[in-house]
Amino acid sequence: MKALTLVDYKKFEYGDATDPIVGKKDVLVDVKACGICGSDVHGMDGSTGRRRPPIIMGHEASGVVVEVGDEVTEWKSGDRVTFDSTTYCGECHYCEKGLVNLCGNRQVIGVSCEDYRRHGAFADRVVVPHFGVCSIPNGVSFEQAALAEPVSIALHGVSRLPISSGETGVVVGTGMIGLFLVQALKAAGCDYVFAIDLAEDKLALARELGADQTLVPGKDDIVGAVKDATDGEGAHVSVEAVGVTDTVCLAIDVLRKGGATCLVGNLAPEINFPLQSVVTRELAVLGSCASAGEYSLALEAVASGKIKVDPIISAVVDLKDGASWFDRLRKNTEGLLKVVLQP
Repeated sequence: MKALTLVDYKKFEYGDATDPIVGKKDVLVDVKACGICGSDVHGMDGSTGRRRPPIIMGHEASGVVVEVGDEVTEWKSGDRVTFDSTTYCGECHYCEKGLVNLCGNRQVIGVSCEDYRRHGAFADRVVVPHFGVCSIPNGVSFEQAALAEPVSIALHGVSRLPISSGETGVVVGTGMIGLFLVQALKAAGCDYVFAIDLAEDKLALARELGADQTLVPGKDDIVGAVKDATDGEGAHVSVEAVGVTDTVCLAIDVLRKGGATCLVGNLAPEINFPLQSVVTRELAVLGSCASAGEYSLALEAVASGKIKVDPIISAVVDLKDGASWFDRLRKNTEGLLKVVLQP
């Protein structure tokens, strides 16, 4: 098969690769679309330690089943599917509770780190465990289905929050995940949603996707604006989608007493934390890691139109040209959000 392989840091080669081996509980998927994740862009230079060459990256994918393992009964050749980007054991106490994202044996497709190497979907074909496979609804394209992974991350993060109908929410950071978080808060019942970012073009897209008000740090009085819209109280919930000190503090500052924030972004491994503000206002601070079985919900949300993915897709291009698009995403001068590669 053909694949786009990271053969050295910052160096890709498109060419022949070894066909994946189908285990007895596996599904072989003919890849039709695979998005370039920000983690791939950050990892290709070795800075994260999770894309050690040689590795075929790619975990936001969809395609058609071409072969199943001997013990797989629920899938057959020709099925249109997407699949969970992570694998898990299904047997530990976390998995038994449905917390598969916390499984101690969890691996991510397309990742190569100290503990494991698992080739991904920047290739003609990829092997995935049968239990993570999801059927693509009618009317949902392969390109749309490939974005089920980031949509599921947004849905999982929002599910961590105690949201009641009619409440106010704030999203700090409107990159791709942040734009899905805006829509997920709306779908969860928030009546009014603020979106906060430094980039005016992203904020314009946030408004298009449902944000009621957008604000720019350093330009707008963000805390004041949120209080003005909430009778002086502050937002009920917030979601942080960057992962640095200033944005985490902002996600906390906009909350009312007894409010809750969910931290989805994790750009920095450590931050300065406003402990007294959290303690004295009795705020809930929650973390969110990947997703935990929300793929079907993500696909349903896309199929119903509750979450729109087409405005997020900046380009759909041939896999063989993937290296140049990685470079464009790394330079980040064009405002690209999601680039989808097609084998």
